[in-house]
Amino acid sequence: MRVRRLGWAGIEVEAAGKSLVIDYVQDLSPLFTGWRDGIGLTRPNGEVSAALVTHLHRDHTDATALAGVLTPGAPVLRPAPGHGDDVDNVTTLLSEREMVEHGLAAEVVDTWSSHEIGPFRVTAVPSIDGLGDPQLNWVVEADGQRVFHGGDTMFHGWWWLIARRFSPFDAAFLPANGAVVNAPHLQPPSPVPAAMDPFQAAAAAKIIGAWHAVPIHYETGQPVKLPGYVEVTDPEGDFRQHAGPRAHVLPVGEWLDLAG
Repeated sequence: MRVRRLGWAGIEVEAAGKSLVIDYVQDLSPLFTGWRDGIGLTRPNGEVSAALVTHLHRDHTDATALAGVLTPGAPVLRPAPGHGDDVDNVTTLLSEREMVEHGLAAEVVDTWSSHEIGPFRVTAVPSIDGLGDPQLNWVVEADGQRVFHGGDTMFHGWWWLIARRFSPFDAAFLPANGAVVNAPHLQPPSPVPAAMDPFQAAAAAKIIGAWHAVPIHYETGQPVKLPGYVEVTDPEGDFRQHAGPRAHVLPVGEWLDLAG
């Protein structure tokens, strides 16, 4: 099995001539004002057999991008819709509508449920979303190897349960930008990061037993421009410091060959 970083939180996992994507996006402009096309994002090599999404924020679920790479009828595994009214669900409504418009074969899955997709066995595991929306994280197994994808989860107490069921991991892809959010529908605002910062990501990697810990959910080539969204200054450098030898900063577009 090998894994390629596609940019922001997106990855491509390849095994036995098949591939799946997690949180693959190509257009972040609906969320991040001023995001420059062609910087910080790349595309899968060919047609994709399945897509996994951690949650329906627009920087993690891009139905147009998925429709452009998925084979016809390919499954899109996703968490449940949000609870409450349209104000409560404001950050997920766009992705919900786009998935219907593109006719994606979306399937709501439960935490701890496993699914066989070609050479892959995928399991949805617990996660905590910083804005209160439903979120899953993913464990992907193939070729005797195992990877973890953390979306943009906060630090939580399920790491030990995940470790007992799946540790060790050949690689863990973990959010590391530590974004603090001040949004109109989330008042009063919280000073606590809505996604793990480098210290927390390194701690999670150690707990779940990741041989390679790869930081994601940041882009050094262009600053995120969104009022009330403040990231840590140097996610890569801070992550290297905290994660030590297990840190593996993977440039966008490059592969991590786990068989090697």
